[in-house]
Amino acid sequence: MGIFDFIKGELIEIIEWTDDSRDTLSYRWPDDDKNIKNGAQLIVRESQMVQFVATGQFADLFGPGKHTLSTQNIPILSRIYGWKHGFESPFKCDVYYLNTRLFTGNKWGTSNPVMMRDADFGVVRLRAFGTYDFRIVDPPKFLKEVAGTDQNFRLDEFADTMRSRIVSIFSEALATAKIPALDVAQRYSEMGEALLPIINPAVRDKYGLEITAFVVENVSVPPEVEKAIDARSSMGVIGNLNEYVKYQMGASMGQGGDSAGAVPAQMAVGFGIAQEMMKGMTGGAQPPAAPQAPVAAAPAAAGGLDVLTPEQAAQALGVSVEDVMASIESGELKARKIGNATRIAKSALEAFLHGE
Repeated sequence: MGIFDFIKGELIEIIEWTDDSRDTLSYRWPDDDKNIKNGAQLIVRESQMVQFVATGQFADLFGPGKHTLSTQNIPILSRIYGWKHGFESPFKCDVYYLNTRLFTGNKWGTSNPVMMRDADFGVVRLRAFGTYDFRIVDPPKFLKEVAGTDQNFRLDEFADTMRSRIVSIFSEALATAKIPALDVAQRYSEMGEALLPIINPAVRDKYGLEITAFVVENVSVPPEVEKAIDARSSMGVIGNLNEYVKYQMGASMGQGGDSAGAVPAQMAVGFGIAQEMMKGMTGGAQPPAAPQAPVAAAPAAAGGLDVLTPEQAAQALGVSVEDVMASIESGELKARKIGNATRIAKSALEAFLHGE
């Protein structure tokens, strides 16, 4: 072998890397301590970028394509090495391949509850988890802050760091966005899209990455907050509790017979439901009850007619006794005097409930 063949064998003529993995973020091309010759071919495939590093400085960056290394397309290297009239001699340089494809399905989650201030429930503790997709968009930043000089930097080496960073940014973004806890627990997809513009600047500046999709799969709140949310949802389904109780009582009274005699019991159940739902909305605290006069048992009227006192009618309607008396005086509710007291026939109350 002649000296020319020996020197030729010590020079790098083709630089390329075929990624046979699915988790490699960056790869330092092995030069075996050889020099790169003038006119060497650099092959960069789709979803790859190549960063040259010379004497510890970031030099030229190449995208997909076939590049012939000459003075014209390596201006930064020419400046670093001081090639004023172009380079003719071989040179030594570190070559880093970066995988710019989309890395999908990466998991994130809060190891400890995230504290946030909510307009409805005060200070709330939230736990959340989901997935995110990302890609490398700033190779020099990524190499400097993340991969360093590793020969083969893989995703699992960065997963824990990225997860911690994502959770930290998620917590800050959640506080900045001031999303109510009710929306956090019910509108996952919208929340993920809303948080992307807040998360991305921090990730890009810190790591040279871009989060393309941020998915919130689950948000859990403390049990007491769950009960309050359930109570509020039930209120929305039932609507006006007062009208709901009146309707139930009117329907029972309209059936007559034994069901009419069960009206007081159903009325108690109806008001019990309302009371329990109010407990859920107030965190278990009982709202102050307005003082009411004791309700006297209504004596049976002559002829077996079922009658109610104004106090019982007020309880049935969910209004004050004064409102009942005003309805009687205006003629909206029919009543009559039995002895020295005003009595209201159940049939009259039924007609009033049904608007007849």
